[in-house]
Amino acid sequence: MAELTGKRVAMLLAKDFEDSEATDPKQYLEARGAEVVIIGLDHEPITGKKGTVLKPDKTIDEVTVEEFDALVIPGGGSPENLRIDDRAVAFTRRFVESGKPVAAICHGPQLLISADVLRGRTVTCVKKIRDDVKNAGAIYVDEAVVIDGNLITSRVPADLPLFDEAIVKALASVPVQGQ
Repeated sequence: MAELTGKRVAMLLAKDFEDSEATDPKQYLEARGAEVVIIGLDHEPITGKKGTVLKPDKTIDEVTVEEFDALVIPGGGSPENLRIDDRAVAFTRRFVESGKPVAAICHGPQLLISADVLRGRTVTCVKKIRDDVKNAGAIYVDEAVVIDGNLITSRVPADLPLFDEAIVKALASVPVQGQ
């Protein structure tokens, strides 16, 4: 397993996130030494679709792209709630433009659509939004995990093991900040 000590991962969340798509990558990355920072729109606890409650470590106003080595965008209703917030959209756009890994699963690419970063990129997502990613200029493929440059996308909770491992591999290639 890749050693991720010293790596910081931003996880952008809003209400109605798909529980396992947040908790599974968080636990997987933390077990390998990464620090996962839950970023909310405010400091209020965030409740998932199935009742999991995660407390934000920071708000979107308290963070910068430079503080992190990767961004994870879980699916469910969270991306739809984030995409209407200009701060979350701008943060996501800057993250993609930074070249650092950005991982989005299920409905996660909705936030990438609003950030206008999918044109010409090959991605996957839950089938319910495949036409949306195509209309945003992306090339849609129906595969468990798709990696296109710094973008890592996945479809559904069943794909989490492959999604988690793709994030670890991408993170392992990013130099630890300050070294």
